[in-house]
Amino acid sequence: MGPLNQMKCEACRRDSPKVTQEELAELLPQVANWNLIERDGINMLERIFTFKDFDEALNFTNQVGHLAESEGHHPALLTEWGRVTVTWWTHKIKGLHRNDFIMAAKTDALAEL
Repeated sequence: MGPLNQMKCEACRRDSPKVTQEELAELLPQVANWNLIERDGINMLERIFTFKDFDEALNFTNQVGHLAESEGHHPALLTEWGRVTVTWWTHKIKGLHRNDFIMAAKTDALAEL
């Protein structure tokens, strides 16, 4: 298996499995800057990216939006002055799937450009 940011998302169905505790232990270190959170009983990955102003934050938001469209997997995005909060989880299964870790890694790669 190569780096997460070089993998493609797979289409999920309502019966797709959530990541197991073992998979979580393997995947979380690969997206070390992301926080594992629980909101409304749903596990999610969340990270806050900081920027010098609103324009840079909005540009990053648009880049993440284009990435999400190209992969067919969409996050929650909160764009504020100088920061963007990105939250990944798989809506269909109400939890975390390998796709969320792939997208977190790809989001990190965007931030490094």
